[in-house]
Amino acid sequence: METTYATGRTLQAARHHYAATGLLGRLKDTLKVFGPEDRQLTISQLSAVDQFHTRGLAATVELARVADLEPGMRVLDVGSGLGGPARFIAENYGCFVTGVDLSEAFVEAARYLTERTGQTDHVTFKVGDALDLPVNTGEFDIAIQQHVAMNIVDRPALYREMYRILKPGGRFAIYDVILTGGDPIYPLPWAISAEGSFLMSATDTCIRVEEAGFRTVFSRDDNEAAKAWISKLQSSGPVPPPNLGTVMGLNFGELATNLGRALLQGQLGLLMAVFEAQ
Repeated sequence: METTYATGRTLQAARHHYAATGLLGRLKDTLKVFGPEDRQLTISQLSAVDQFHTRGLAATVELARVADLEPGMRVLDVGSGLGGPARFIAENYGCFVTGVDLSEAFVEAARYLTERTGQTDHVTFKVGDALDLPVNTGEFDIAIQQHVAMNIVDRPALYREMYRILKPGGRFAIYDVILTGGDPIYPLPWAISAEGSFLMSATDTCIRVEEAGFRTVFSRDDNEAAKAWISKLQSSGPVPPPNLGTVMGLNFGELATNLGRALLQGQLGLLMAVFEAQ
């Protein structure tokens, strides 16, 4: 959901799915509700539109906590979307955060929103593929991913790349959609059909990460919290703009409904985990 990466035709399909044509213009129009364009925005004002994953900002808060962030750390957000998690981490932990996303439209929007929040000294964004990141080997203390891996065919290559960019002892924190009990109904926020979705179980995910040179230091399923979040959304009604419909367009309601159904029925679940590079 934050973005998606693979190879060949799958990579091109991912780029198309997240093309978000006209995104920056839609954002600017929607954000007028907060005042003129020269007015600085806050993290809380953007949280309904720039946290592109289940449970939104609450999940980012928890993932940052279990990742054990410290001031001055260099953090890589892979599949950074509109940059909400990167900006949250920079503001609340004093880290220097680089976001990488496959979608040029997402990166353009992330840079704009970061200017609006006055965080360009601590947060930067690049266009890039998660399997071939445009960063140096051993450059980062922490790497994070939220709702990214389910779009990636070659999980071993993904996790080897995470290992490459981390310093020895660096940590890799994930918050991923996992397969728990049967096939979900498509379309979903990350894929129009099953051909673009590469879900794995929590056990298999952790095994693949460990095979890349990591050890698991924290792991939990987030299923019940996700179900409670979905139920609350369903009872409270649509979130007023700006919201994720601004990002994904008019059919986002159908995508979100299908995701909610799959989580409530137990076909999909959520895994939050932290790994340490050996």
